[in-house]
Amino acid sequence: MSDRLIESIPFFQGGMNEKDQEAGNSVVVSSVMLRFDAVRRRLSQIWNLHGDIFFFRGEMGLVGLHSGTIDMEFIGVEDHGDEEGKQIAVSVISSGKNADKTEDPDSLIFTGFGGTDMYHGQPCNQKLERLNIPLEAAFRKKSIVRVVRCMKDEKRTNGNIYIYDGTYMITNRWEEEGQNGFIVFKFKLVREPDQKPAFGIWKSIQNWRNGLSIRPGLILEDLSNGAENLKVCLVNEVDKENGPALFRYVTSLIHEVINNIPSMVDRCACGRRSCGSKHGNNCACIQRNLGGLPYVDGVLVTRGPTVFECGESCPCFAKCKNKMIQTGLKFNFEVFKTMDCGWGLRSWDPIRAGSFICEYAGEIIPKGNEEEDDYIFDSSRVYNSFQWNYEPELVGEDAINKVPEKLSVSSSLVISAKKSGNVARFMNHSCSPNVFWQSIAREQNGLWCLYIGFFAMKHIPPLTELRYDYGKSRGGGKKMCLCRTKKCCGSFG
Repeated sequence: MSDRLIESIPFFQGGMNEKDQEAGNSVVVSSVMLRFDAVRRRLSQIWNLHGDIFFFRGEMGLVGLHSGTIDMEFIGVEDHGDEEGKQIAVSVISSGKNADKTEDPDSLIFTGFGGTDMYHGQPCNQKLERLNIPLEAAFRKKSIVRVVRCMKDEKRTNGNIYIYDGTYMITNRWEEEGQNGFIVFKFKLVREPDQKPAFGIWKSIQNWRNGLSIRPGLILEDLSNGAENLKVCLVNEVDKENGPALFRYVTSLIHEVINNIPSMVDRCACGRRSCGSKHGNNCACIQRNLGGLPYVDGVLVTRGPTVFECGESCPCFAKCKNKMIQTGLKFNFEVFKTMDCGWGLRSWDPIRAGSFICEYAGEIIPKGNEEEDDYIFDSSRVYNSFQWNYEPELVGEDAINKVPEKLSVSSSLVISAKKSGNVARFMNHSCSPNVFWQSIAREQNGLWCLYIGFFAMKHIPPLTELRYDYGKSRGGGKKMCLCRTKKCCGSFG
C-alpha cells in the first residue's frame, strides 16, 4: 500500500524549477507519511482478524501485523536478569527464505538467520546471535508469535499473497546440518488451538484442484455446463437439496443502448499498440473515462457514473488493458447452499480489491414488472454510499481531479436473472458488502451498450461469501434482511 502510494506521487511537474519541485515534493511526501502513520496507528489498535489476506507487504505494516522487511519481526522487552532476552520475536513470515516448505497447516519449521561470513561472504555455521536471539527468547519464554503464510499469486507475475494464519508458539529449537554442510538453527512453531481456519482452507482447496481429495458436498462440477471459461461447481454441505430451481445459463446481458452519448465515430484506433501504453495514450475509448485508463494491474482504479471499455469494432487485441467485463470469469467460483439465505456464491481463489468478479447477466425488463422476482438488479434503487476512489490531494493532485463516485445510468436499468442468468444471480445481499457494482459501456455494432459489472470492494479470502448491496426502493425496503452484520439496515429491495 504505502510503497505503491508513494510511487504514484508526481516528482516532476511542468512549469516548476528544480528547487520548487523538490520543496513541493517534500511537502507531499511529508503529508502522505503523516496521514499514513496516523491510519497505521489506529488500525494497529483495532485490527485482529485471522484469515485476512494481503497482496503487498506494506499492507501488513499498515495494520500493524508485520512492519519489517525481513521475515521476522521483534520488539524490545525489559528483562534485567537476561541480557540476551531484551529482544523477542513477535511475528514471522513463511516466504520461503527462512521457512521450510510444509504441507502441515498446523505447524511450521522456521530456519534461523545467518550462515554467511559477513567479512568474506563465505558459508559458515549459524550462531546464536543477532536475529536468532529474538527467536530463541520467544522459545524460552513460551511467548506467542504471529504467523503469516506466503503463497504465490497465480494472477500476477512474481507476486505473492500473504495470509494471516493466527498465533503460534515455538515449541522446539535444534541445530542440524544444512544442505551446504554447515550448521543451521531450526525452530518449530505450532498453531494455537481454537482458532478459525485460515491457511488450512488454502491447503484444502489445493487438494481439491489437484484431485487429491473430493470437494465435500459436491453436486455438480460445472453449473454453467461449459458456457463459462472456468468451471462453476455446485456444492451443498447443509441439507439434501440437489440444486437451485432450473434456469438458463447465459454469460452476458441483452444490450441496452445509451441514448445520451453520441454515435461512435471515433472508435479506438490503437491497432497493434496497447491501449493505455505510452504509444496508446490517445486512445479514444480511454479518453471517455474521467480518470484515464480505468484498469491498472488488472484492477479498477476509480468508480464513477460509467466506465467506457474498448468495443468489438476496436482493432486492439482481446487482451487489451481497456477490456475487462467482456473477457469472462477470472476466478473459480462455486455456488453453495447457505444456512439461511438460499444459494450463495464464493470463490476458490483469493480476490484482490478492485478485481472484476462478473457481470449481471439476464433479461432487461420494464420498470414495475419486478414483483415476485428474487433475482432482480435495479439501478434506480437507493444504495448505501461508500468511498472507493483515492483522494487527489493525497498524491499531490488538485482536488478538481476527483472523479465523482455517484453510480447512475442514463435511464433505470432493471435486469431479471430469474429465467436466464449467470453466477451473479446467486450473490446475496449484505448491508456491509464486499462487492460493489459499476455500470460499464462498450461499443457493439456501432452502438453504445450498457452492462453491470461487479468488483471486489476489498481483498476477499477464498471461500468467503460474495455479497453486494441490493439497495432499497424509493419507498423503503420490501424484504427482511438476514445479513446479520453490525450495520444491518433491517430491510432491502
